[in-house]
Amino acid sequence: MKVLSKRWLLASTTVAIAAVLAAIGGQALAGSKAASKSAQGLGPLTGLLPRDHLTEESAIQVDLSKETVRLPLYQGRANGETVWFVLLDASDQGIAHDLGVNYAPKLGNIAIGDPEAVQTVTLDSPTPDQNKFGQAIVNFQGAPDFSPTRIAEPGPNGFPLANFQPGAVANPGYSPFIRIAGSPTVYSAPIVATGDGPFDVVHHTNTGDRVLGVHIAGQSAPGQFAESWVDLLFVKGFDAGQPIIYISTDAGQPLTSVLERSTYVPALDKAAYNGGDDFLGSARERLFGFINGQTGADNRESQGFVHLVKDGHASEDASAGNTALIDSLRNGGDLLNVFGDFPTLNDPRHAQAYSPLWDAQLGLWTNKAVQEGLNKRQIDEVQVFNLAATRPDLITGINPATGEPAPYGASGVDINCAVIGFTDKAPTANLADPVPNSQFPPR
Repeated sequence: MKVLSKRWLLASTTVAIAAVLAAIGGQALAGSKAASKSAQGLGPLTGLLPRDHLTEESAIQVDLSKETVRLPLYQGRANGETVWFVLLDASDQGIAHDLGVNYAPKLGNIAIGDPEAVQTVTLDSPTPDQNKFGQAIVNFQGAPDFSPTRIAEPGPNGFPLANFQPGAVANPGYSPFIRIAGSPTVYSAPIVATGDGPFDVVHHTNTGDRVLGVHIAGQSAPGQFAESWVDLLFVKGFDAGQPIIYISTDAGQPLTSVLERSTYVPALDKAAYNGGDDFLGSARERLFGFINGQTGADNRESQGFVHLVKDGHASEDASAGNTALIDSLRNGGDLLNVFGDFPTLNDPRHAQAYSPLWDAQLGLWTNKAVQEGLNKRQIDEVQVFNLAATRPDLITGINPATGEPAPYGASGVDINCAVIGFTDKAPTANLADPVPNSQFPPR
């Protein structure tokens, strides 16, 4: 198994982030009192998610007991090799509805100033004898290399990591965002496996780090359609006070891809654009993460980077057989990020502002907040902004060049995370109104 040797990947700005965050490591992390239920507030933890809880309508099933979403798997080619991809989002509303994927109109802006963020693909034109009914093969310009060994070695305080390396890296020409030659529509179509099998779903030498199962269908019987599928480890989070699930497939920075178990795609780092959110030309939507939230597997307030590394088995390979990892994440061991706009929000202006490309705004709890146990779990976008605007004594942003507190806002981190659905009630509206002069744009 090849180990990634291009150490320049780790000499990017995200390495600086990891290094400068070491200043946080000495802070006492509040674990306070354990909750009676470790996953309180996360919705049901077992069984299949009802289909009316899905935003990704093409999903075959969501298994809450196994932390997986089963998605249709499509075949493609890249540089003469067979590749396998999923469809998650589309920039055209009619096409999104037809395909059963999330509508994300902002994706139409993704190549502004960064043409490599979208790869142009072509479709084969099969004859009737070759294809009575089904997908045409998609020809990609590039694909990920899944062979590197993912490394996420905890530091003395969990995070920052002592050593890290992405487990999947984009080869030249690859982006998960595609545009079919002759069409203006942009799709999120991440490649999650390469080759003709067998597929390594334990150490992920030819699959993404969240791939827990692959089924390649045989030839369809007359009048039938045999469907291939993939089981992907999903992620838990919050939107408008409600627990949601999503999948993380790609990131524009090495460290982010390690934490997210996703493919490092350098072309996404400059996708339009840092801090853009709901402004002209932006393809991004805000996501809120927390560096030094509380920790503890049985703590209802746990959240964030240190929590993921300490309590979420972040250093281990994810597999269906790693039940300790699955159970930890099922019970709240994830990052538990807070999302901005979501497809189920009542106001179409918010629902249609959803994008799978998330612009991370990272919160750094102050020493005062940590020592007094005020670094509590956050679940709503507006509440986070209000807190940042009115209580800089408790939470700030972070300057990646120095590790010092900074104005709250974009951190230079972007992640491709398609939403799958909600586990309890649909997010419909934020839990608070924005305070004057907060960074929440006027509505």
